[in-house]
Amino acid sequence: MIQKIAILGQGSMGSSITQHAANCGFEVILWGRNPEKVAAAVAKIGAAYDKQIKKNLEKGKINEEQAAAAQVAADAAKARITGTANWDDIADADLVIEAISEDPDLKKETFKKLEATCKPEAILASNTSSISITEIASVLATPERFIGMHFFNPVPLMKLVEIINGEKTSDATYEAVKDFCDNGLKKISVKVKDAPGFIVNRVLFAYFLECIHIYEDGIASKEDIDNAIKFGLNHPVAPFKMMDMGGLDTFPHVCESLQTLKSKGAKERFECPKSMLELHAAGRYGLKVGAGWYDYK
Repeated sequence: MIQKIAILGQGSMGSSITQHAANCGFEVILWGRNPEKVAAAVAKIGAAYDKQIKKNLEKGKINEEQAAAAQVAADAAKARITGTANWDDIADADLVIEAISEDPDLKKETFKKLEATCKPEAILASNTSSISITEIASVLATPERFIGMHFFNPVPLMKLVEIINGEKTSDATYEAVKDFCDNGLKKISVKVKDAPGFIVNRVLFAYFLECIHIYEDGIASKEDIDNAIKFGLNHPVAPFKMMDMGGLDTFPHVCESLQTLKSKGAKERFECPKSMLELHAAGRYGLKVGAGWYDYK
């Protein structure tokens, strides 16, 4: 039974998974290489709980009594989160979810180390958005306990989790993770065959790339494309804004992964556009750094 979770990576995704899991009653260890950054991430998560209560109170969604009860619950959730830079602190976790950089070699190295550190019955999972689960698992002696869990940001608000089995993922591992997602985290899970981009990113990037092509072809500005999609298709978040929110640092890597699809024309269809490569080279990674398609500073 999954009770104690370790999250690797204190970036926006790792922090977001941590916040939601703690809110659902799980004990969570948030691991990162840099102790100061981990401490800052834990503090930011705590502030997010408090900010939401204050926001709900100001908007009249809750009254003073309900706010006090929510604060008690928030304080309890905060107490369930432990930040650490010590690798050994994650050894007794029942489930480890990796949310580090989208680098296949780094992920393989990390999971080899996890396999040697964690207890034999622990489930090892990657939050990768596009890298093959089977490929990562190829370096493991126990690939049957390895699985993909692709969350969507912000995790407390986004309902979906894509669960991806590798070729050797066991049925027991899948069933445990499905139960954890559906009942423990109160999410909607979908089972996906291991393939580049899984479901959501395969569809989403085709959409993103077409919007970028319209922009690069000079048909419309990014602002007008955003308005056209938002108000013409009634999308709550416009495409260029959404790309910035998701982070542009991983965009070229996801494109590379999608180009390996076996479907006809995938290499050309998912080629990363020149304008995106220029943003990436300039370090304009989106909202998290204050600059992407748009400026936020």
